[in-house]
Amino acid sequence: MPANTITLELTKEQEDRLFSAFCSNAHEPPAYAKWQLRPENCVITCYESGKTVFQGKDAEVYAGAFTAPQEERLYPQAGSDEVGTGDFFGPVCVCACIVEADDVPFLEALGVRDSKQITDETIRKAAPQMTERLKHSLLIVNNRKYNEVHETANMNAVKSMLHNQAYLNLSRKAELPALRIIDQFTPEYSYYRYLSSRPEVIGGIRFETKAENKYLSVAAASMIARYAFLRSMDAMEETYGMTFVKGAGSAVDACGREFVRKYGKEKLGDVAKLHFKNTERIY
Repeated sequence: MPANTITLELTKEQEDRLFSAFCSNAHEPPAYAKWQLRPENCVITCYESGKTVFQGKDAEVYAGAFTAPQEERLYPQAGSDEVGTGDFFGPVCVCACIVEADDVPFLEALGVRDSKQITDETIRKAAPQMTERLKHSLLIVNNRKYNEVHETANMNAVKSMLHNQAYLNLSRKAELPALRIIDQFTPEYSYYRYLSSRPEVIGGIRFETKAENKYLSVAAASMIARYAFLRSMDAMEETYGMTFVKGAGSAVDACGREFVRKYGKEKLGDVAKLHFKNTERIY
């Protein structure tokens, strides 16, 4: 078999865990196979014989969770993710954190995975425990500051600066592992181009889409960032005495019009990202 093919004999529990993690990528299985998954850069086939075959560029990444030597190479790892960039209301929160090998059972017991795949209630319970244990750096950019920066930088430039700053802050708390991952939102060359004028830039980063499904550090960062976003929204709601709708749909427009009626147009920039199309519809 080619070098990017790994064959393992998994337990039934491991097979179920693997299928559950990537069931949205299920495809018609070949002959004598129970199922086949096709996540990014890998084809995973579980055969009736008890063997599971990982094939593709990232075969080692997906198989690594089930092989001790590979798992050791995956840890320690640092990962970062952002929350709030798709929400009209509320801040942008970016977190970078480090996960050691001995953190894995703790995080798995909490059900750590991408914050978009679990409920806010679960995040509110799990994230405080994670922030207690994990070395992490958290940035919360309020709406007024975000709007100011966005006047001279697009969304991807803003996110690049925030991820870099989160990693810089983390590097001052602990030594960064060799494996550093960002849940990719822009190509690598664009990321570093956005940072070309910054005095300090953290390099050696691995950029992967859907990284929160592959790396516990990115998933943990996603959950901590989401928790910060939720806490910030709680504070906004208490300050203004109203409920702010998440996302950027029509319900958000109605919420924005209610806010403007109560507090005026000039205050909208204190709670919302003004470059969203929602602003035009609200006005």
